[in-house]
Amino acid sequence: MALIEKIGNVILNLDYYKGEDLYCDGDVEKELLQIVREFKKEDYNTVIAEKAKWPLFYHLSELRCNCIEWIDIDKDADVLEIGAGCGAITGCLADKCKKVTCVELSKQRSTINAERNKDEDNIEIYVGNFQDIACKFQQKFDVITLIGVLEYGQLYINSKYPYTEFLKLIKGLLKPEGKVITAIENKLGMKYWAGCKEDHIGRYYESIENYPSNSGIRTFTKNELKGLFKSAGYSNTEFYYPYPDYKFATTIYSDEFLPKVGELNNNLRNFDGERIIAFDEKRAFDNVIENGMFSEFSNSYIVIAGGDL
Repeated sequence: MALIEKIGNVILNLDYYKGEDLYCDGDVEKELLQIVREFKKEDYNTVIAEKAKWPLFYHLSELRCNCIEWIDIDKDADVLEIGAGCGAITGCLADKCKKVTCVELSKQRSTINAERNKDEDNIEIYVGNFQDIACKFQQKFDVITLIGVLEYGQLYINSKYPYTEFLKLIKGLLKPEGKVITAIENKLGMKYWAGCKEDHIGRYYESIENYPSNSGIRTFTKNELKGLFKSAGYSNTEFYYPYPDYKFATTIYSDEFLPKVGELNNNLRNFDGERIIAFDEKRAFDNVIENGMFSEFSNSYIVIAGGDL
């Protein structure tokens, strides 16, 4: 018999939960839980403005959905969201498809997710390690999302080639015409050259120097991502370029719709920490745009991968 809890309409499946959250952002998660219990989604922006805290903005801002809102997902689709976190994307997915199955390592974060989306009747959250859960799924999915997740593959996949194996494992859960949607920072993103700290490690030039600290977390260039998906057996990849980045995208560019000189002028958006200003990012972006190199320096990527897209 499955170990199930319900929060509103949302199902929490605890069959694979080992009784301890292995990571936590501290007291802010308690504050997030209190907020999503006491306030409606339409009130989150007011709470964000009043409290003026980066973690609340990051987890609760409606801008978080911009990376996925534009993607066409069939209303009858079954979607698997890996690394659902506190549910910044889950509600958006639930509004677009038949069912969202989430996998999240933290019960605390899963509870926040369930509370904020408790009125949705098509969400089930599995709490536990994805590698333990994936082999138990009896179904295949139309869409699988990896929003800010692929970079952690080495921490959770026990393999000599963890990122490739992670993508292979995910491919095994896809229907024949299914697609994987990945959002991830570019390790050579312009903001890192210009003086922002690497998003995960919090050190200047960490990714540009190819992760000398070897923390087990890493992002990739466009060519590296192409290689990872190809080696994992995906025959097609489409790249998109969210600006300023995938977390708070205001524009999604593509190879058919690239930015023009002068457009990329909203660059000083380092909400979560100090930075240096090594040069004028707008001028640097204009230079790479003129030379046809924008895709190599985009701060983030959204990759849609599958068979015949």
